[in-house]
Amino acid sequence: MMPMNIDFEKMGGLVPAIIQDAVTKNVLMLGFMNPDAYAKTLETGNVTFWSRSRQCLWTKGETSGNFLKLESIQADCDNDTLLVKAHPMGPTCHKGTDTCWGESNTMDQVLFLKELQDFIDKRHTEMPEGSYTTSLFRTGVNKMAQKVGEEAVETIIEATNGSKEKLVYEASDLLYHLIVLLTSQGLRIEDIAAELQKRHDPNWDKKRRIAKANS
Repeated sequence: MMPMNIDFEKMGGLVPAIIQDAVTKNVLMLGFMNPDAYAKTLETGNVTFWSRSRQCLWTKGETSGNFLKLESIQADCDNDTLLVKAHPMGPTCHKGTDTCWGESNTMDQVLFLKELQDFIDKRHTEMPEGSYTTSLFRTGVNKMAQKVGEEAVETIIEATNGSKEKLVYEASDLLYHLIVLLTSQGLRIEDIAAELQKRHDPNWDKKRRIAKANS
């Protein structure tokens, strides 16, 4: 991770550091860094701050064990505020809560689809042996499309003559195989989300969109 040109002088040697969970995207806390805290964070991979009350460096977790493992650091447009993405090793707040606002640091489950997409992209790039996803890619687009069809039929069966539990199971299979098929064509689940977002616009004209796609 390359050092940045951070303006520490604007606030007398300190910059605010907003700590965000790298996975859930929730804001965990706000601290302050001086050049030494910033350098130590990069060096150790553990987020370190300047304590304004104690006037010394302190690494989050050095007494509790609840470290913040560094993922990345970004400066804002003025280079005087940092966005620090990290992986918390436990509650972030000294009061024992996940965040310093008392909120639960849980992940919006819809966001897992992006994580799954990233995982399938990685499989498509690396094609590791012994991976079911790899085996799907190697069958070719026709077989992958056929698999999506099979999972769609099984989903329909559970929806019309099954249980909710089995419906969720089969629908999960369907979505997974659809993402694999999309990935094989250079697409991502976000492309589907973008299309649905367009359709949600009240000004969206279905007939015009179809005509344009067929022209």
